[in-house]
Parts: sequence; structure tokens; C-alpha cells
Amino acid sequence: MPSSGTNMSKEDDTIFALRTTANREDQVMDFVASNAQKKKIEVYSVIRPHGMRGYIFIEAATKTDAEQAAFNIPYARGILAHPVKYSEIEHMLEQVKHEMNIQKSDIVEIISGPFKRENAKVTRIDKTKEEVVVELLEAAVPIPITVKMDAVKVVRRETDTPETKKEEDSGEEEGL
Repeated sequence: MPSSGTNMSKEDDTIFALRTTANREDQVMDFVASNAQKKKIEVYSVIRPHGMRGYIFIEAATKTDAEQAAFNIPYARGILAHPVKYSEIEHMLEQVKHEMNIQKSDIVEIISGPFKRENAKVTRIDKTKEEVVVELLEAAVPIPITVKMDAVKVVRRETDTPETKKEEDSGEEEGL
């Protein structure tokens, strides 16, 4: 029974954090990957989590392999002393797509950027680019502004569309 526990931790002990100069993570990744190929080092993957600056993760057979892959690489600052468990970085690697329920004519609040806390009306939605085109409600002249879908939240849904109001009006006229 204790051996299975050590096997599990042994599998988790293959990911090592490499400290890098901020905003140079991509260059270090390329250097590490090419270095590992040239020297035929057992490096399985090199990972740069989105939004994490100054670190990349190297999955290798041993810490020595990770250190050899990062040896003499510009902008690499060194491998951290302890290996990283997969469970600690899992949330950074797997991005979950949240289905946004935004419709045309919705009233939204912009939650980031220069128009933060402004209310706007959705005029167009581009789901492929994950962008919405909105017009500010308080603006004197309606100017279309394109923002990312995650930069807005729905405040009020327009349930009464002009078509339904016209049908109600025409139904009342026929009754007279």
C-alpha cells in the first residue's frame, strides 16, 4: 500500500518550475525545447501558463534533465528547488469555456477598460472573436464600441421587442 503512494508522488514529481525574466517566457521555452532536442534530454513538455509571468514549467524525467535543458539559456534564472505538483498548476492549464448568454438589445455594464461602470446596449455579437459591439446609453451621440465578451455583464434583458408590441397593437385594432 505505501508503494502506490510513492508511485503517485513520483508521477507528480516530474514537473519543475523554471524562473525566467518577465515577458521572455516564449523565448526561454523555444531555447529549452531546442536544447533538449539537441542534447537528447528526457524533457516531455515545456508549458507556459496563460497569465503567469516569470515562470515556465518543464516536465522531465528527473530534476537533472530539467536543469540540463535550462543550462546556459539566456533569460533563464534557474529551476526552483522543489518539484511542482500537477494539481497546483492544473487550473492554469485547462481553460474552461463559459457560454455567454448575451443577446442583441441587452443592456450591459462594462466591467473593465476605459468605459468601466458604464451601461451600454448590445448592437452586434461576434461569437467567433468573442466580442460584442455596444453603444453607450449616456453618450450624446451613439458611438459603436467593440469590447470582449468577458468585459461586459448583462444588467437587463430586453424582453419586449418591437415586433411583439406591433402584433399586440394590430390585434386591438381588429377587435374594434
